Amino acid sequence: MRLFVKILLIDLLVLSCHFSYAHEVRPAYLQIHEQTHNTYSVLWKVPRTVDKVLNIQPEFEKSFTLTETVPPRILEAFVLYSYQLEGEQSIANTQLSIYQLNTTGTDVLVDIQLLNGQHHSFLLRPTKNSILVPETSNKSNVAKTYVILGVEHILLGFDHLLFVLALVLITKGFKKLLKTITAFTLAHSITLSFSALGIANLPGLPVEAVIALSIVFLALEILKIQQGHTTLTSQKPWIVAFSFGLLHGFGFAGALQDIGLPQNEITLALATFNVGVELGQILFVLVVLLIIRFTQSILPSKSWSEKLVPYAIGSMAAFWLIERIAGF
Repeated sequence: MRLFVKILLIDLLVLSCHFSYAHEVRPAYLQIHEQTHNTYSVLWKVPRTVDKVLNIQPEFEKSFTLTETVPPRILEAFVLYSYQLEGEQSIANTQLSIYQLNTTGTDVLVDIQLLNGQHHSFLLRPTKNSILVPETSNKSNVAKTYVILGVEHILLGFDHLLFVLALVLITKGFKKLLKTITAFTLAHSITLSFSALGIANLPGLPVEAVIALSIVFLALEILKIQQGHTTLTSQKPWIVAFSFGLLHGFGFAGALQDIGLPQNEITLALATFNVGVELGQILFVLVVLLIIRFTQSILPSKSWSEKLVPYAIGSMAAFWLIERIAGF
């Protein structure tokens, strides 16, 4: 019975792995810039897969006319639409909504820049797909938007979570775990910031492949520790966490590049996105610790079935590694 429970937990881990990887955070993006009085350029970026584009589109009040200016352009993960929006009044204090957003699981990041200097950034979601465009800018909206995006990205970015899970399994003792998670946090915050600010960058596909390889490495380290071997990773996991965390930061940066940053609030958006990532990461670690404590109370402390955990982690990461290398 105990073995059955453990195998069931591993199956759930692998299934959730497939689910989360398939639902990586890629919000749609709506950019509205006022060009002349009550005339706006509109950029609409919609996520796509190989054979499907989300059937969502922005809707404005009837006093506005939306005209396509450039044929749609197909990018790697998006379709890009360009429009001109003309109205009899300012877009401020008018209703903006996203048609059929409530039928999807996708968010929409909206960026509006007006000639009077006002700049608005906010997030529309399937549960709230419309908003009254405000008259004045509100930095708290920017902060709230990017905290939410950060939390969503880490909780639905299963490769990053699998790396954190492996770190938790390797690290013994709360103080050592705190040091290890802090090192990982510091490292990916550095490279995420450097990449977002244009100081340093790495190509996305190799970075994603090495992230998968880092998880395979940690899975092997878990097996060595279970066999009683002493390794640098088990003694000083914060060194490994910091080293690989630098690469994970470039992975976060790729997602943030897809999302976009408001040009007049780059620092605030970047800082709050980092905060959101860390909040999501802390939540995940707490849940993992609770699950470990629960399973230890119902499962034997020493069993060959313990090897199923690193094998499940390593197998999934190896699959990602092969898939991402094939994508080169």
